[in-house]
Formats: sequence, structure tokens, C-alpha cells
Amino acid sequence: MQNDKLSDCLDQFIKHCKKFDLRITPQRCAIYKKLIKEENHPTAEEMFNIVRKEFPNISYDTVNRTLLTFAEIGLVDVVSTKGGPRRFDPDMDKHHHFHCIHCGKIVDFYSDEFDNLGIPDYFQDDFTVYTKRVVLNGLCKKCRKKKGLKDRNIAIQNKK
Repeated sequence: MQNDKLSDCLDQFIKHCKKFDLRITPQRCAIYKKLIKEENHPTAEEMFNIVRKEFPNISYDTVNRTLLTFAEIGLVDVVSTKGGPRRFDPDMDKHHHFHCIHCGKIVDFYSDEFDNLGIPDYFQDDFTVYTKRVVLNGLCKKCRKKKGLKDRNIAIQNKK
């Protein structure tokens, strides 16, 4: 991440924490700094292993609770995976995810077409939608290769 973008992110972090009366501790700053540098949507355990290099006495519980607090106040998103641990996404810009069902990799992608999907009228009667995110599940190129699948659309074809 570029220094300017990192600095902007940290400024936003501080403003956001102040807005929600959240103390700005060295541990919280370290967790946030490390998280925004990660591109793989890390789990709390992965973040714990990264942060404890700088703060050897930090507990897993502190890291996990901090990440959940960040999600509560809108600093990060929680990315759920089927049967897997929660993953955390610091990219709050509009984007979507591809989730590999074999290796668990999550990849961000951007699509105006998906951004502009409408909300059905019947749904709007009962719910207020604040954000939309499309999640595509399938196999990444590497896992497809491991499984010997040459046709990248094989799963879609088999479901018809």
C-alpha cells in the first residue's frame, strides 16, 4: 500500500474511532495497520499471528474482539464463508468477491453491472438495504488445475 493511501486510511481510522468514542490504543492501531495491508481477507487467527510479532503479549481474544468492534462501527466488513472462520475485509469501497470453495481464497473484483443490480420491490417492503455485494463461489484457476478441470465453466454447465 502506498504511503499516501496508508496515511489517508489511518486518518479515517482515527476519525472513525473518535466518532464512536473508541479509544485509539497502540494495539488497535497496530491491528488496523496490519489489516489494511493484507489482501487475503484474513481471519482473526491470522491477524493475531501477524500482530503478536509486534505485541507479543496481545491475546487472541483482544485481536478478535477488536476486529469485531471494527466491523460494528463500519471500519471493516466481515466476510462469511461456508463452514469456515470469519474473514475480515478492510476495503470498504464498493466491490464483490469470488470465493474458491476448494482452497478458501477470496478475491475482490469490481463490476458496474453487479453494482447496478436492482433490489426487488417485494424485498424493499420488508427491508432497508444499505449495501450490496455479490459473492461468486467456484474454483480458482489453481484449484481447477489441481482437479484436472480444463473447462472453466464446467460447474455451471453441469448444473443446467
